Amino acid sequence: MPAKILLVDDEPAVLAGYERTLYRDFDVSTAVGGELGLKAIQSSGPFAVVISDMRMPGMSGAQFLAKMRQSNPETVRMLLTGYTDLGAAMEAVNEGNIFRFLTKPCAKEILVPAINSGVQQYELIRSEKELLEKTLLGSIKVLADVLGASSPEAFGRSMRIAQFVRHIANKFPFAFRWRLEAAATLSQLGCVTLDIDLVRRSVAGEKLSPEDQARFDTHPKAAMRLLAVIPRLEPTAWMIGQQLLLEIPTQVPDLPASAMKETVFGARVLKMAVAFDQLRLKLSSDADAIARLHTRRTEFERELVDALNGIRAVGGGMEPRRVSTLKLATGMVLDQDVRNKEGMLLVAKGQEITSAVLLKLENFAKAGLIEKEVQALVPI
Repeated sequence: MPAKILLVDDEPAVLAGYERTLYRDFDVSTAVGGELGLKAIQSSGPFAVVISDMRMPGMSGAQFLAKMRQSNPETVRMLLTGYTDLGAAMEAVNEGNIFRFLTKPCAKEILVPAINSGVQQYELIRSEKELLEKTLLGSIKVLADVLGASSPEAFGRSMRIAQFVRHIANKFPFAFRWRLEAAATLSQLGCVTLDIDLVRRSVAGEKLSPEDQARFDTHPKAAMRLLAVIPRLEPTAWMIGQQLLLEIPTQVPDLPASAMKETVFGARVLKMAVAFDQLRLKLSSDADAIARLHTRRTEFERELVDALNGIRAVGGGMEPRRVSTLKLATGMVLDQDVRNKEGMLLVAKGQEITSAVLLKLENFAKAGLIEKEVQALVPI
């Protein structure tokens, strides 16, 4: 199947010429101007390659490609430019937004090989994403399951934080959103280096002694050290390490400038989600917790705090039921702590049942080490 490409220009005749030239080699779509180009991407995408003219009224080619990059970061972007626009085109290339620029007029012998190179780049990006999903993200899930087995309280907190982060992230553009979600999921991983009682008291909102608080506050850096040695998790590790700092640094060591801004912003999002979870333990409602965050103006911007509005409580759209421990299913949420017969906490209240949690509870139930029924929130 030929690769899908989109050509954007403000002159319909030029687009018709490109379409006649390229239709045998590619699945060609066209759009007159940047606004229609964005609509075409939304309605007919994704495209492997998008090529735009530089000089267009209203929205320049560089501006159009920068906007489309926010929603389609995998698509390869190319710019067609005249010699008078070379300075602006080179600046766009140097900023990392454009894969290649081509000068007008562009002959077929130059245009087709350039598009083929773009298609190859697109396929490489897609393959890399698939690799991430099947290996790196699988490793993140395993680490989260290990945290759930060793510290149910910390795991429960990390799942709540991940829920808050997903809600916030939906309101902002992220080219590598998975890094932020991974940071939220593994935000409490460093708790495996602390004693269980200290973690339990902190997660329960108990006031800690200065010494115990200092010990607990080491967990983000511990997690950062554990994860920093895993290739491609460096930005995620860095975000986790900043979650308790009063002020988030604006520079990330050894990180390309193209990923710097998003990583710093992600760290601010994670820090606020952690602070929000802590405040919810002390205050009567989510609205009160959000109002308290608004008073911490030197730490959290108003726009970021406002992104928490409308957050759905854990268990929203569900009803409480007594469920056999052997009939629990993924997607349900525990409405009670689950402990073994010695009183050890196995899974904390509020924890969504994942495949790993389900397997754990089934094994304990079959061995007769937990109650036969539990209180759970079940989707209506």
